[in-house]
Amino acid sequence: MKYIFWDFNGTILDDARLCFDILNEMLKEEKRPSVTFEEYLMIFTFPVEDYYAKVYDFSQTSFKILAHRFIERYQPRSLDLSLHQGAIETIKHFEKEGKINILLSASEEKNLLEQLKHFKIDHLFTHILGTSNVYAKSKVEVAKQFIKEHNINPKEGIMIGDTLHDVEVAKTLGLDIILFTKGHQHPNRLRKYKNIDTFSELIGKI
Repeated sequence: MKYIFWDFNGTILDDARLCFDILNEMLKEEKRPSVTFEEYLMIFTFPVEDYYAKVYDFSQTSFKILAHRFIERYQPRSLDLSLHQGAIETIKHFEKEGKINILLSASEEKNLLEQLKHFKIDHLFTHILGTSNVYAKSKVEVAKQFIKEHNINPKEGIMIGDTLHDVEVAKTLGLDIILFTKGHQHPNRLRKYKNIDTFSELIGKI
């Protein structure tokens, strides 16, 4: 493999608990039932609007309002989080091997860059691909355009993510996929695909 496409949220950044906490804060404000962390891992999906529809009543508060409320809380608090153990060392390992590390995220690009610079890891990626808004719909079109512009052979690429959406993205783009089981979806949802519990497992597999 020559190209490694890395997801950020849940894969590199350990932010599932924060997202869960903010979800319950917002559910309480909307007078909606709270969820357990286990339930969160079972219902989280992309597009985020589909996941919100499982726990909110859009006739009471629109998805757009909820999405903006979430990001207003999430962005500043995300800067106090940690990166998943071994993620950076593994990215550096592949860089030394001559592989091209590309960050591919459904996050809005400005917010993504703020996070990467805060954690001092923006320099680890040859390219950083985010989206144009905070609604976290899909990163497929962004990646499609990038692959076309850079004349990348998808058979030389792999994606490392933490959700079934990353599987969909990889399949659409023609990339191989490996899923990290400590992100935003329950490991049981990911087991039918190639997966890892620690980043050190990637070394020798790519």
